[in-house]
Amino acid sequence: MTAAQRALRAHLVTFTEHEYRYELHGGTRASSQALGVDEHAVVKTLVMADESRTPLIILMHGDREVSTRQLARQTGRSAVVPCDPAAAQRHTGYLVGGTSPFGTRKTMAVFVERSILDLEAIYINGGRRGLLVRIDPRELLRVLGAVPVDAAQ
Repeated sequence: MTAAQRALRAHLVTFTEHEYRYELHGGTRASSQALGVDEHAVVKTLVMADESRTPLIILMHGDREVSTRQLARQTGRSAVVPCDPAAAQRHTGYLVGGTSPFGTRKTMAVFVERSILDLEAIYINGGRRGLLVRIDPRELLRVLGAVPVDAAQ
């Protein structure tokens, strides 16, 4: 059981597990195809850092990219950049490709693309490569205190 699964259970989140064959650099396209779900409903967990190197998480649709400029503006930061994989692993405790916003090593601010909250269900990493969990997107607000933003491009 992963730290993410333990965190979901501790917060009484209803979820289903969906395993697939992980492809290095396959991203959300590979996982959505393997599971037969819309890539828009697969949510990626991206670890970023602001101008003072403070880490944060942005949750984004699998078929969209993050505008770091918009994210910085909406979160009151002067700059936001992606963390390198080693830093992301240090902050979260997860390997890149298996990063979940649940059960992270460090507590970080979490932001979610606003339109994700309109979906009936989302598929998000369950804490290891090749594992997604299906949850109600409103759980992101309840469990993580995620702040909605408009940062998709």
